[in-house]
Amino acid sequence: MTFRILKPLTLAIGLSLAAGAGALESIHTRIDPKELDPAVGACANLNDHVNGLWAKSAQIPADRTTWGSFEMLAERSLTATREIAEEAAKKAATVKPGSLEQKIGDFYKSGMDTAAIEKAGLTPIADDLRKIDALKTPEQIAAYLREQHAAGVGPLFNFGAQADFKNSSKNIAYAFQGGLGLPERAYYLEDGKDGSYKKIREAYVAHIGKMLELAGTPADKAAAHARQILAFETRLATASLAPVELRDPANQYHFVALDEADKLTPHFAWTPFFAAQGIRDANGFSLSQPKFFAEVDKMLAEVPAAEWQAYLRFHTVDEAAPYLADRFAQENFAFYGQTLRGQKEMKPRWKRVLGTLENGMGMALGQIYVEKYFPPEAKQRAQELVGNLRQALKVRLENLDWMSPETKKLALEKWSTFMPKIGYPDEWRDWSGLAVQGDGYFANVMAAARFNHAWDMGKVGKPVDRKEWGMTPQTVNAYYNPLLNEIVFPAAILQPPFFDAKADDALNYGGIGAVIGHEMFHGYDDEGSQFDAQGNLKNWWTEADRKQFEARAEKLVKQFDDYVAIDDLHVKGQLTLGENIADLGGVSVSFDALKLALAKNPAEATKKIDGYTPEQRFFLNFAQVWRRSFRPEELKLRLNTDPHAPAMFRAIGAPSNIDAFAQAFACKAGDPMVRSSETRVKIW
Repeated sequence: MTFRILKPLTLAIGLSLAAGAGALESIHTRIDPKELDPAVGACANLNDHVNGLWAKSAQIPADRTTWGSFEMLAERSLTATREIAEEAAKKAATVKPGSLEQKIGDFYKSGMDTAAIEKAGLTPIADDLRKIDALKTPEQIAAYLREQHAAGVGPLFNFGAQADFKNSSKNIAYAFQGGLGLPERAYYLEDGKDGSYKKIREAYVAHIGKMLELAGTPADKAAAHARQILAFETRLATASLAPVELRDPANQYHFVALDEADKLTPHFAWTPFFAAQGIRDANGFSLSQPKFFAEVDKMLAEVPAAEWQAYLRFHTVDEAAPYLADRFAQENFAFYGQTLRGQKEMKPRWKRVLGTLENGMGMALGQIYVEKYFPPEAKQRAQELVGNLRQALKVRLENLDWMSPETKKLALEKWSTFMPKIGYPDEWRDWSGLAVQGDGYFANVMAAARFNHAWDMGKVGKPVDRKEWGMTPQTVNAYYNPLLNEIVFPAAILQPPFFDAKADDALNYGGIGAVIGHEMFHGYDDEGSQFDAQGNLKNWWTEADRKQFEARAEKLVKQFDDYVAIDDLHVKGQLTLGENIADLGGVSVSFDALKLALAKNPAEATKKIDGYTPEQRFFLNFAQVWRRSFRPEELKLRLNTDPHAPAMFRAIGAPSNIDAFAQAFACKAGDPMVRSSETRVKIW
């Protein structure tokens, strides 16, 4: 499901990387003075000072669209999981049938068997294509959609389980807009700067035609169908909400009873849909974007069956393409990798298969990863840091000068219910119901999809499992979930440059400390602040306090709106607001925690390392974490769709609002990194 309300630290599109030993050696928790640019001072631009020299020489690997600290660290995780998968593949025939090692090994082995995959050609999806060819009526189309969702494929819209926004102790089902092949609605409805969206639409139509031809449609019919499919998706896009609108929880939740939903979409009955998903006795669900589903219902009645067939046929082939013969995978990559993101080369086979294994059995892979690569002392030290950050956050909340006692009391109540999760789950998923074979890659992919969908559907109507994780331990990321009021830090991010048990406090607080603070402050950003201490969507603010908050947040919107990323394209301050609030609060509270730690150790408080004070090293490592380069196409795509600002602006945005940064580097009024009292933002 793509709509989960998790708030990750960064959007990393895939973990598959390419890097030599030299790139990996640059991952460290230290500040190397030789890497700092003396021509650009910290007070002029912290990012350029710390990362400028690196950026001038950095090479984005050919199979990547971004490269930096996150990606370098993810390469370590990828290398570790590859070793696990390859070792399991060698032993799959000799280990206990049904064991994690057998399933992981056979899954990986089937994906690496290119000869069998090439021989199979289009055969793995032939039955689905025949079913699509037989669709003649709206009722038959609706039945096919039900069947495909039950198989874990989910065409046209997203559907899954999540905590009820109004009763976070219980899971309900959510239906969420989807069905588009392009990143978001603007790509269909606007021409874009210098016609960029229009060019992508033209390339998309060509891609649709090529993919249909590969699936056996004659060239002239494929071209005609491609134009029909674009018109079909344009109609969906017109009824869809934009990324900024989807950030509002009110646009993510619209609870309806099943019989009410059946009336809202008379051509798509939800009662039999729920039955097909194995859901019994549901009293309702969130039809999250009613306008979108009303349009889908009209399209079932108005769009000819032949056009539905073309749409479903294309998406069936296109979404299966990465798991089919090379000609399908290459065409899929040519559009989504090269045209949309500027990726120069397709990832090596092992990385693509490992990504598929991560998607289908990632938590099973994580169970072995933790046993082999995550030392207990790392978890213990991280827990100490979380505790210190929590205390610093409490002090900051207590000392807010703009919030009334009434609202502050509830803010502190929310603080008291924060639930941190470090490293890996306390309990692992049971994979005994998933059958994996050593041959038949696509069959294994579909078996995992069906198994995971059934597992997800089994949650509907049940109490929320607060022990469940939304990320695997081997993921280089972290997240906040407002419905559980939890902050989660997978094992793989608890490494340099974010965290090193042997490093001094300044570097750890500037790295993982700022990450911890960032996730905590998602509970108080423009979206998370709408959920209370129990994780329910409920207003706990006085009207005056909310206006104060929004006025301060609006200044942050303006700051990021002013950043120009590429080709006169600006950052979208409203789209990135939640992340920017979290960055600002996270750096501030982590610096507070550092000062508390240094107060307990006066010798460290005055100690310079390589000529830098602890305060300076804190901010230098914070900037180093955001070391990152983008391909132009990838950067443009993220500006439109990513709720995170580009890394170079995250490195300077928060520090430019913090007095402690200016004091650490003796910056003066008028320096670019010193904002005036009128433009400086202080929220939490």
